[in-house]
Amino acid sequence: MLKTLIAVADHGTFSAAADAVFVTHAAVSQQMRALEEDWQVQIFNRSTRTPEFTPLGRALLARAREVVRAYDDIVPSVIGDDGLRGEFTLGVVPTTLTALTPFASAILKARFPDLHVGLFPGLTTHLINEVERNSIDAALVSRPAILPKNLVWHQIASERLILIASERITSADPVQILRDNPFIRFSRDAVVGSVIEGWLQANHIAVTDSMELAGLEAIHAMVLADLGVSIIPEPCVQVPNIRPLRRVALATSGGPERHLGLVHRKDSTKSRVMEEVLRALVRAVESGSFSPEAIAKALA
Repeated sequence: MLKTLIAVADHGTFSAAADAVFVTHAAVSQQMRALEEDWQVQIFNRSTRTPEFTPLGRALLARAREVVRAYDDIVPSVIGDDGLRGEFTLGVVPTTLTALTPFASAILKARFPDLHVGLFPGLTTHLINEVERNSIDAALVSRPAILPKNLVWHQIASERLILIASERITSADPVQILRDNPFIRFSRDAVVGSVIEGWLQANHIAVTDSMELAGLEAIHAMVLADLGVSIIPEPCVQVPNIRPLRRVALATSGGPERHLGLVHRKDSTKSRVMEEVLRALVRAVESGSFSPEAIAKALA
């Protein structure tokens, strides 16, 4: 029932909570009424269309999260496997899905076959909210301007931002290229998109927007088709067979960067598995390229 209570808070409605915990809408309603009767308190304000927590309900929700976390840690804390088995949920920004994330996942799978890492792609802000709500264990994200106080940040890599263009463009001046060609934006909903926009404004560069995309694969394809130029993070782990695009540095030194890191709650009970996830990510970055040979070398 406590997990159902948390699901209502995380998903917003009884129906969505029912889907999340695999019961019927009626069962969720019955469980919540049973909790209120057992505790002799009003958890929800039922005068609204969607369930709203009362102040007391919010306080009980916070304690419920603590109880559920402690319950989930009972077996690992007793048998001493430190959580290196079972399910570990990891949110990841989409830009890491082509190399860094699969590389690190392969290392974890080889070293800890009883540990299943479930991956949940999303943008940084959303993933950080999910970690805060304890919906996922950790997230590989771009460092935001402000990190919530109850989260821990582990730096993984810094990726410089570069200009990409089709091979038709011969200029080596990034400002000229940006002013003379349509601009394909990296989504401003992403942290890296905001970093790019900040750099353009700080350098007084006016661009002609043609489209705004969230995925590196889509941006690469559009630039390869000579539909515009773009600014993207240079991946810290390179993929073989990179598309034939021109890559132009935005500055000779001190150019803009995005910082990738692992975030998790300070009160996480999975500190041991967190260490191994962090170690696998760092090992992938140290390798620098993604291939079966690179994975084999990292595991040697």
